Order: sequence, then structure tokens, then C-alpha cells
Amino acid sequence: MDFKGKVAIVTGSGSPRGIGREITRALAEKGCSVVVADMNLEGAQKNAEDLKNEFGCDSMAVSANVTDEASVKAMFDAVFAKYGRIDILCNNAGITQPVTIADMTKDDFLKIMNVNLVGTFMCSKLVVPYMVKGNYGRIVNTSSVSAKCGGGVYGGAHYCAAKAGIIAFARAQAMELCKEYKDMITVNCVCPGLIATDIRAELSDEKEKESRAKQAMGRAGTAREVANTIVWLASDEASYVSGEDVNINGASYFG
Repeated sequence: MDFKGKVAIVTGSGSPRGIGREITRALAEKGCSVVVADMNLEGAQKNAEDLKNEFGCDSMAVSANVTDEASVKAMFDAVFAKYGRIDILCNNAGITQPVTIADMTKDDFLKIMNVNLVGTFMCSKLVVPYMVKGNYGRIVNTSSVSAKCGGGVYGGAHYCAAKAGIIAFARAQAMELCKEYKDMITVNCVCPGLIATDIRAELSDEKEKESRAKQAMGRAGTAREVANTIVWLASDEASYVSGEDVNINGASYFG
């Protein structure tokens, strides 16, 4: 896969570790120009600089609040002004909260929905005109196995609902864009299962043991394994794949 000449934006990629950062690295390795987008501008700048130093790629950092339309539009305008194109959007920004429905507040519910689902909607809608200008577009959303199995170790019902909404929204957008633009723009989702990220440190020993016992492979997946799938969906090789949600869970769940 060759991404030379392509420009990708990865939201929620300003953390020093995690899936977002790994997506940016996997794309940079393939020659892509990578935009590190995050509300934490300092973290985004550090990751963008690391990409330049390690892979020699053209990268930039932008501060973006994916729930705010003006902020998202400003991000796309800034990227387009620099590169003259936006080819790939990875909607990776998201938050979770392990809380039961009984303890969940309306504010809890709306916060999780806004960042995960509204943020994906806002970015996915507003990026389309920029992709049309370049006659190429790949939108890849980070959903979750929780969208399909009704919960997990980390997320509550609001998280499950938001991640399920991402899948449904992506399918509808994929169909709309296919009807209007044929194979110019594809929209897909990945649904990671248990992945070894920093959030695992918050688990008690009992929860950690319980989560591992449910894994068919006896281990958690890695952020790079998620990133590799996203990179393929963002490539020319996946031109006939749209509206799909790809499980990444080591045969621990089918659906």
C-alpha cells in the first residue's frame, strides 16, 4: 500500500500512546501526510513532530473540538489550505465511562453521545466537500465491540449506544455517497474488542483477569493491529468496501 501524495486527518490522536497515535504512525510509514488532531494541542504537536523526525513525513498538528461545527470546519479549512486536499478521515476521537444505567445521569449520557456520535457525524458530514474536490475519500470510524454485545469492561450503556449509532450512521452515509459519487468516497467502521491501551491500567486485578478470560486468543489486541486494519480500509485496495464494520477482537465475538 502506497499513500504518497495522500493527506489523512486522525482525530483524537494527541495522546502519547493509544490507537490514535498508532494510526498516525501506520499511515506515516506508508508515505502519507498526516494531520494530528486533538483538543490537546500540545500533545498533537509533540506527536506530529515525532512523525516528522521518525518517518520524515509531512505532518501538522491542529486543535479541534469534534463536537463544535465551527472548530471542525476550521480544522478542515486549515488542512486544505496547506495541502490542497483531504483524502482520509479517521474518526478516532472518543471517550468512555464505566457507569451503570442506574447511576448514569442525563449529563453523562449527553457527554458520551456528543463526543463519540455527534463528533463522528460532524466530521463525516463536513469533510465530504473537501474529498469531492480531490476525487478521493476514505472515512474510517472507530466504533467498538460494545456496539454489538451490549457492553464490556470499560463502557456503559451510553457508550454502547453511541458506538452502535456510529455504525448505523456510517452505513447510511456510505449508501448516500455511493449513490451520488459511486466509488469516490467510502465509509467504514472498525470495532475493536479488548485492546491493550492505557485505560487497562484503571482495571482492578479482578476485572483484568475477567476480561482476559473472555478472549479466545487469551490476550488483548494491540493498537497497531487496529491501526493496520484502518490503514487498509483507507487504501486504494479497499475501493469496493463501504458500509462495513470490521471486528478486531481475535475471534472473541461474532456479529
